[in-house]
Amino acid sequence: MMGDQKNLVIAIALSLAILLGFQFFYELPRVREQAVQQTTTQADPTRPIAPIAPGSAPAPGVAAPGTAAQPLGRPQALAESRRVPLDTPSLRGSIALKGGRLDDVVLKGYRETVDAGSPNIVLLSPAASPTAYYADWGWVAAAGSDVRLPDAETVWTADRDRLTPESPVMLSWDNGQGFSFQRRFAVDNRYMVTVTQRVARAGGAADPVTLHPFELVSRANTPNVLGYYILHEGAYGVFDGKLKELTYSDMKDAKGGVVEVTSTGGWIGFTDKYWMVAAIPDQKESVKARFAHALAGKTDKYQVDVLGAGQALAPGQAVESVSRIFVGAKEVNTLDGYQDQLGIVRFDLAIDWGWFYFLTRPIFFVLDWLAHGLGNFGLAILVLTVGVKGLFFPLANKSYTAMSKMKALQPEMMKLRERFGEDKQRMNQELMGLYKKEKVNPAAGCLPIVVQIPVFFALYKVLFVTIEMRHAPFFGWIRDLSAQDPTTVFNLFGLIPWTPPELMMVGVWPLIMGATMWFQQKLNPQPADPVQAKMFMILPLVFTVMLASFPAGLVIYWAWNNVLSMAQQWAIMYRMGVKAT
Repeated sequence: MMGDQKNLVIAIALSLAILLGFQFFYELPRVREQAVQQTTTQADPTRPIAPIAPGSAPAPGVAAPGTAAQPLGRPQALAESRRVPLDTPSLRGSIALKGGRLDDVVLKGYRETVDAGSPNIVLLSPAASPTAYYADWGWVAAAGSDVRLPDAETVWTADRDRLTPESPVMLSWDNGQGFSFQRRFAVDNRYMVTVTQRVARAGGAADPVTLHPFELVSRANTPNVLGYYILHEGAYGVFDGKLKELTYSDMKDAKGGVVEVTSTGGWIGFTDKYWMVAAIPDQKESVKARFAHALAGKTDKYQVDVLGAGQALAPGQAVESVSRIFVGAKEVNTLDGYQDQLGIVRFDLAIDWGWFYFLTRPIFFVLDWLAHGLGNFGLAILVLTVGVKGLFFPLANKSYTAMSKMKALQPEMMKLRERFGEDKQRMNQELMGLYKKEKVNPAAGCLPIVVQIPVFFALYKVLFVTIEMRHAPFFGWIRDLSAQDPTTVFNLFGLIPWTPPELMMVGVWPLIMGATMWFQQKLNPQPADPVQAKMFMILPLVFTVMLASFPAGLVIYWAWNNVLSMAQQWAIMYRMGVKAT
C-alpha cells in the first residue's frame, strides 16, 4: 500500500507536470512563432481585400467590397464613404452609407493595455482596410429573378445624422424598378444592434418575387490567435441548442470551403479571446447558417452568414425581416441579460466555459460577487480560497490526520526499510501490518491533491477566459490578475536595467508559490525511497518555473492555498504531538 500511495502521488504530479509542461514548452513557443508569422502576413500592404464569391441562390451572396490593388489604412478606408456616426455609452463608430454596412466600431470601455492612455479596442474596420471586419445585411432573390438588389456599391440615404440609443437611423434606397428598400438601425446602451429590413413594392400587374433576407459577418486575413487548447478562437454558433465551433483552420479545410447548418433561431459569429461579433436571427425562425472561407489572391476571407426563409413579395405589398448583431465584449452579465431578455438560445456559451461548465460558472459568480463587495478581484480570490478550504475541511482534516500519523510512523518505517530493504515483498507486508496496527490509510493523504485539481483548472479557466479579470489589479506590482507576474528574479526584480527573455520571467509570486510548496512538503511524510524523495524535492522548482507564465491571480491562489493547507496541517500535527520537521 505504501508503494501504491507513492505511485498515485507520482502519477498525479507527473500528469500535472506533463500538462503544464506541454503548455509551457510547446504551446507558448508555437503561439509566439504563429503570431509573428501572422503579423507579418497581415502587415503586407500588397494583398488585396477581395470578397468571397456569392453562393448560388438562395444562399446569401457575400456583399462585395470595392477591391483595391492595395488595402488602405483604416482612416483612409473610413473616409471612402459618407457615414452616419454611432455613439453609445459603450461604443463609438459609424455606418457606411455606401453599402449600408456596420464596419466601424470601437469599444469605449476597453483599452489595449493597462495604461490609461493606450488606444481603445478597435473591433470592426471597413472592407478596404487590411484588417477588414464588418457586418452586412441584404436580400437574395430566388433563382430566375432579375430584381436589382442593394449591394456593396449601393449608396443609401439616411434620415438622421447620428445613431444613438435614443435615435434610431433609417437608411433608404430605391432600385428604380418599383422596389424601395429600407434598413433601420437601433442600438442599445451596451453591444446589441437591431436591424430591421423592409422591402416595399409598387402596385401593378406582375408576378410575386420571393426574397430571402440575410445577415453576415465578414473577416479578412487570419487573425492573431493565442492558440491555447483551453480557449476557442474562430467561428462558432448555437444551432438547435447545440454549440458548434470551427477554428480558422477548420474553415480552410472544409470541403468546398463551406459548412452549412440548419436551425431554428440560434446565433453565429466570430470570437476572439474577449470580443465577439455575432449575427442573431429571429429566434423562432427556421434559418440556414453557413461558415465560409475563400482565397482572394493570397488573402484569406472568412464569413459567417444566416439566410432566412423566402418571403413572397407581390405588387403593392411589403415584407420585413428583423435580426440583431452583437458587437462587443463578452461580459458574463451582459450576455446572460441578452439571453434572458431577448430569448437568445444559449447565448451564455459565447464564453468558452469548457468541460467544467458546472464548476467554472459558479466560481466566476462567487468571485464577481466577492470582488464587488471587496473592491478587488485579488482579495476575492483569497476569500474564495478560504471558502473552498472550508467546504472541503472535513475531507482535508481526515487526510492531514492520516498524513500526520504517517509522519509519526517515519522512524518505524525507516527501521523496517533497514531490516527488509532487500526483500521488497516482505517489507511491504510489514508496512501493511504496521498501517493496520496503527489504523493508518496511506492513500488518504492524496485526497487533498485530487480534490484540488478540478478547482485549480476551473479557476484557471475563469481567470483566462472572462473579461472581468482582464486588467483587474491586485496590490503592488500586480496590475493585471489575468497576466503573468511582470517581475523576474533574473534582473533582480527591476534593479538591473535588462529585460530577460520571456522564458526567464520568474516573478515574485511564482517564487512565493514555490517556497510555500517546498515548506508544505517538509510537513508531509518523506518517501522511503531516496530517488522518490529527491524527485519530490525538485517539484517545487519545476512548478515555480512552469507556473511563472500563468496568470498572476492563479499563482496567488495556489500560494495562498498552500499557506492555508500548511496552517491546517501544522495545527493537526501539533494536536497529535507530531514534530513538524
